[in-house]
Amino acid sequence: MSCKVTVLVAVYNMARFLPKCLDSLLSQTLKDIQVVCIDDASTDDSLQLLRQYANKDQRIEVIALAENHGQAYARNQGLKQARGKYVCFLDSDDWFSPDALEQAVEVFEAHNDTDCVLFQVDIIHSDGVEHYRIPDFSALTGREAFHLSLDWQIHGVYMVRASLHKRFPYDDTCRSYSDDNTTRLHYLYSREVRQCQGIYNYFQHSSSTSHVISVRQFDKLRANESMKKTLLSSGASVDVLQQWETIRMVFLVECYMFYHTHGRKLSTADRRYGLGEMRRVWHNIDRSLLDSPKVRKFGYRPMPCWWLFRLQEWAYFTIRGVMGKNR
Repeated sequence: MSCKVTVLVAVYNMARFLPKCLDSLLSQTLKDIQVVCIDDASTDDSLQLLRQYANKDQRIEVIALAENHGQAYARNQGLKQARGKYVCFLDSDDWFSPDALEQAVEVFEAHNDTDCVLFQVDIIHSDGVEHYRIPDFSALTGREAFHLSLDWQIHGVYMVRASLHKRFPYDDTCRSYSDDNTTRLHYLYSREVRQCQGIYNYFQHSSSTSHVISVRQFDKLRANESMKKTLLSSGASVDVLQQWETIRMVFLVECYMFYHTHGRKLSTADRRYGLGEMRRVWHNIDRSLLDSPKVRKFGYRPMPCWWLFRLQEWAYFTIRGVMGKNR
């Protein structure tokens, strides 16, 4: 049976946060919803808690995965069961304002060409709340939204038409970072992107992937390669490919900063792996697509050989380190 909105909730060892997350969904002013919770082989009480909620409210459906695969894979299993006209996600440690889903649906129904609607995002820190500020707009073209998402001038917290989401399911090629590709593809291939006043409360804590010193940081490189393959297969224009190849170069430099700054905290095998990944990506970047002032700056030049590139990065980040700019 169809419904208005499907919310995907991927869960892994989040039992202590789940009640706030699920209660925010069950108390939505929009009642015509499907909540698909995918337990990614949790080892705490998450699955038991999910089943307790499902027994109380038939709008909650639970999928229990036998093995842990990561958030993108888990969400894709939920997407297969989605019956909503529109789809969004809610991380299991976050929560919506009571009217968030209704606010988004009202925008869709007022504008037939809208394919994505952004929520407002409040970032919840231990010492206060920070509002994620995005450019003021009433409507963006898909190309404009894609461009703004490259450096996250607009965030990736939104509701999308199910037809577009099923055309581009979550990229699960990497355990981390590749799901960002899906957001950018949804924006790129949208007719219009708008925003609503519903609030997504994003709880930021120290266990977040972006805050952990781990070899998984190099997954960004493979995630970016996966995005390029999808752009090529979907017939993206040359200017979009140019933008993305520049992003790949920028991410390569950012990964080198991580290696330069935190490499000693990694194992010898992880350092070797990371360096090998960076070298492989440096070789396969298409320099003919690099057409931006950014990659002509010292520190971001592709350089004619790998060793010159490494020398440039060592000098660049050594200087930045002395100036206290490597973070």
